[in-house]
Amino acid sequence: MCGLAGELRFDGGFADVRTVIDMTESQSRRGPDGEGVFSLGGRCFGHRRLSVMDLSLRAHQPFVDNALGLGIVFNGAIYNHHELRRELAAKGHAFSSTGDTEVILKAWKEWGPRCLHRFHGMFAFALWERDSGITHLARDRLGIKPLYYTADAKRLRFASALPALLVGEGVDTQLDPQALHHYLSFHAVVPAPLTILRGVRKLAPGSLVTVYPDGRLEQARWWTLSFQRSAEDERRSFDDWKAQVLDALRVSVKRRLVSDLPVGVLLSGGLDSSLITGLLTEAGTSDLRTYSIGFEAVDEEAGDEFHYSDLVARHYGTVHQKMQIPGDLLLQTLPEAIGAMAEPMVSHDAVAFYLLSQAVSRHSRVVQSGQGADEVFGGYHWYPPMAAIDDPGPAAAAAAYRRVFFDRSHEEMRELLMPHWVSEDWSSQLVQAHFAEPGADSAIDRALRIDTTVMLVDDPVKRVDNMTMAFGLEARVPFLDHELVELAARIPARHKIAEGGKHVLKEAARQVIPAEVIDRPKGYFPVPALKYLRGDFLGYVRDILGSQAARDRGIFRREAIDRMFDQPDSHITPLRGSKLWQAALLEAWLQTHRI
Repeated sequence: MCGLAGELRFDGGFADVRTVIDMTESQSRRGPDGEGVFSLGGRCFGHRRLSVMDLSLRAHQPFVDNALGLGIVFNGAIYNHHELRRELAAKGHAFSSTGDTEVILKAWKEWGPRCLHRFHGMFAFALWERDSGITHLARDRLGIKPLYYTADAKRLRFASALPALLVGEGVDTQLDPQALHHYLSFHAVVPAPLTILRGVRKLAPGSLVTVYPDGRLEQARWWTLSFQRSAEDERRSFDDWKAQVLDALRVSVKRRLVSDLPVGVLLSGGLDSSLITGLLTEAGTSDLRTYSIGFEAVDEEAGDEFHYSDLVARHYGTVHQKMQIPGDLLLQTLPEAIGAMAEPMVSHDAVAFYLLSQAVSRHSRVVQSGQGADEVFGGYHWYPPMAAIDDPGPAAAAAAYRRVFFDRSHEEMRELLMPHWVSEDWSSQLVQAHFAEPGADSAIDRALRIDTTVMLVDDPVKRVDNMTMAFGLEARVPFLDHELVELAARIPARHKIAEGGKHVLKEAARQVIPAEVIDRPKGYFPVPALKYLRGDFLGYVRDILGSQAARDRGIFRREAIDRMFDQPDSHITPLRGSKLWQAALLEAWLQTHRI
């Protein structure tokens, strides 16, 4: 994993190398193993490297191939780069390195943008053509790797993290009202191309932007996820689907072992990470390292799942490390975790992943993690109600989805926000537009699609990227292998949501992991102190929202904030998050980044 930065000038001037260096340096934690800058007239590219494939300086970035007239800065991992290398070598391409970065350049020369379809992995990159002056910005199918940019008539700047763009001048840092609406109602999800700041945008997953020397931008979607299924798919037996899922997951886990460093597992003790652990052991991984984290209980709500992670670690004989985080350390670390967020992220387990990544990075540089299984295989509680809708039309489906997923209604938004921040019901419009797109015909498939391609990208996946990369730790997510995701989309929803959700995955897992882990009550990454705000945690939130900066900003109505402070425990979202924490986190993020 790495950090990218760059500037493209459209006015005939030279690129600002000093700003690109500063942007690159601000992302140093993403890439602790090397740095580089390459400038060519009106274009400049910066890179911070985390060495995982080809640890030598031959794979240093920016990577420039003068013979091809191409260069690249790349963040991610192409798991099938060995196979692509052999194919390209057979076509006459010569290689100077053994990593995946150079493979992207040769593949682009051979196949052009069509090469994106050949990549198995996660990636965001900027690839430039020396002679034409064209630069291409690309992002992987499921948005596992981020790419932010800010553009005007004179220039475009890009980076792997939003705060890196704030190093340079000229960025409009006013809040985007539409993004604010999404943040406060759509479970803190701000879908691409929006960010919370009006002057910063992000490349959508599965997208390619071609930037011409005159400043023209051409954007295209090179991948979409379809939930259409054939008559054969509908007839296929549950046992056949179960076998296909397990086979695809075995392939996915093995793909993510491609590394010049050992690969560990973030083991929560739930089905998903336990299954990854079992499959890695099955694949012959020796001395597999696994990691778990826990927090203090609040009001008898458990703060750890060590019983299950210990069970899995013993069953497979992993080198297991578990960390119990006291409440005072959690509070002490909150500002650091917020500082590591590329965008405001309200989910309680962001700080958990931050602390876990800090500990894991002392022992491992690459880990596999279980994010995505709930969205891809229908594990959340709001899916069965979606399947029960009689009217399959987009409008009815969107209304039902709002009821089960949104943190707030539009009416409550009006009560919370100052009048100039809220006008249209942008979040409802977003869902309605997404549900009206072709490729999914039922309410449940529309819900699974928006969660896999939108919510997942800008909540769990972004959280894992930000928090692991804060410590130069590469996290790989087998459940987001695009072939596995495409397979799951073809499986009829009834096979996924039965028996409490993820039914087909659970039944496939019985061939690999202990039944006690599969049949346990559904868990999550518990951080109860940020849900039930008490004592010092409540004081922290009170200080943030009561600060002069928050009052001057004028986002929230004071009477609405005061009502939440009067009874913090009664202001909980339908997804069991604290509404008070959601407001405080946004303000804390803005203050942390001096916005």
